[in-house]
Amino acid sequence: MNKKYKIVVLPGDGIGPEVTAQAVDVLLAIGKKYGCEFIIEEAAMGGNAIDTYGEPLPEKTLQACKNADSVLLGAVGGEKWDKLPGNKRPEAGLLGIRAGLGLYSNLRPAVIYDALINASPLKKEIVSAGIDIMVVRELTGGIYFGERGREASEEMGEVAYDTERYSVLEIERIAEIAFKTALKRKCKVTSVDKANVLESSRLWRQVVEKVALKYPQVELNHMYVDNAAMQLVRNPAQFDVIVTSNMFGDILSDEASMITGSIGMLPSASLGSGSLGLYEPIHGSAPDIAGKDIANPIATILSVAMMLKYSFNMPEASDDIENAVKKVLNKGYRTRDIASGSENEIIVGTTMMGKLIEDEI
Repeated sequence: MNKKYKIVVLPGDGIGPEVTAQAVDVLLAIGKKYGCEFIIEEAAMGGNAIDTYGEPLPEKTLQACKNADSVLLGAVGGEKWDKLPGNKRPEAGLLGIRAGLGLYSNLRPAVIYDALINASPLKKEIVSAGIDIMVVRELTGGIYFGERGREASEEMGEVAYDTERYSVLEIERIAEIAFKTALKRKCKVTSVDKANVLESSRLWRQVVEKVALKYPQVELNHMYVDNAAMQLVRNPAQFDVIVTSNMFGDILSDEASMITGSIGMLPSASLGSGSLGLYEPIHGSAPDIAGKDIANPIATILSVAMMLKYSFNMPEASDDIENAVKKVLNKGYRTRDIASGSENEIIVGTTMMGKLIEDEI
């Protein structure tokens, strides 16, 4: 009997519906090839949910995701909703769904493809050494979830505060993910913190070192976040797995994505203790190009590849998608964001790029 998987798709805002549509087509092609059925259900989250339901993450959307085998997200946000209070903005839906599904680890690969070396903003001699980094970002703790507020001060006027807070348990479980990931790669973990200033980072470093004792075959080194930001552009090839806190990971993963050529190329997986995961491109909703059929769908398509690997234990199918992407790029096809201006390149739109990858599968 064919296996059946229920996937909730959250198209979101801006280019989200366009890129998720292409990823779903690729996923359905995989289903035909491997004899399994992917049952797709769409739900609202982000700005579109605010417009329809008055909140960024309706309860029925969260329940649908909890009852699914996996979740695919496009992108949320846009200038239209920027003036709403923080807990009512589209981005609040992201924090809510991660917490609601118990997704505490975010895996963000940053890989440079041979065909796209010229698209990197870094010098060719730097990127030619190869870039294959996995950022493991803690997802449900830290300053994004700490106590926050505003208060009056006679001397300073209004004061706003956000609290960075981490527990041993939160650090232990994300460190475990990082070291287990490193075992399947180059056995090197760089833990990024700000232990020279922050007490939360001193605890972070202490706990990571304790977890490292269980993985003697993995090399561990520590790096302050400001140095890590510099080293990513100076010598990115030195990194294998980077494990870091919620806010530092948010920033560094975007930096890592850009040195590979385009934020439109990189997927992510948000995972918890079970097989249910949330998969999404790391780019934003890009409302300025929405509806123009020029957005790059590859990051979302590669997010589906991660879904097959981490939620459905289908590594061969995952490899099929990754190889299809490589073949299409090697043939010279490019969306606008990854074009270098070479005369051998063929510029295509969102729909055509998705179709080309689907055809390769």
